[in-house]
Amino acid sequence: MSAAKANKKDAKRYTEIRNAKALRDYKVEERFEAGIKLQGTEVKAIRAGRAQISDAFGRFDKGDLWLLNAHIDEYAFGNLNNHATRRTRKLLLHKHQLRKIAQALQIGGYALVPLRMYFKESLVKVEVALCTGKQSHDKRDDLRKRTVDLEVRQALKSMDRRR
Repeated sequence: MSAAKANKKDAKRYTEIRNAKALRDYKVEERFEAGIKLQGTEVKAIRAGRAQISDAFGRFDKGDLWLLNAHIDEYAFGNLNNHATRRTRKLLLHKHQLRKIAQALQIGGYALVPLRMYFKESLVKVEVALCTGKQSHDKRDDLRKRTVDLEVRQALKSMDRRR
């Protein structure tokens, strides 16, 4: 692997913020890529990897979709015009996507959860998903499936070594 390729992978690792709790606590139904309205210091803080979306969620207010409870640290080299860390931020989607999400949220049983925040060229994007909550027995089933898959992979790997 060349040095340029390794640097590119390292840069991607720090510019993608993931919601680790989302896939554990929710069953993902449908994903959407949304733009997000940010201030300049917020973009710089995200590029530095200083954001957290594990407690964040989406909500409609007056026809607009908002991201609430997302934490973006203040930019270290910012000045008096630095941003508030937990302010609500507007999500930008197409109208047909907004209608689809609004209908699902009005029916009930769905939550709009951000899965990851990343850079697409020079723009910050948020991958949001319509999710349903998992019961504790669903979480145990997922854990059981993962351990069985791991054991099967290890058994196959050991069989390949014997040959």
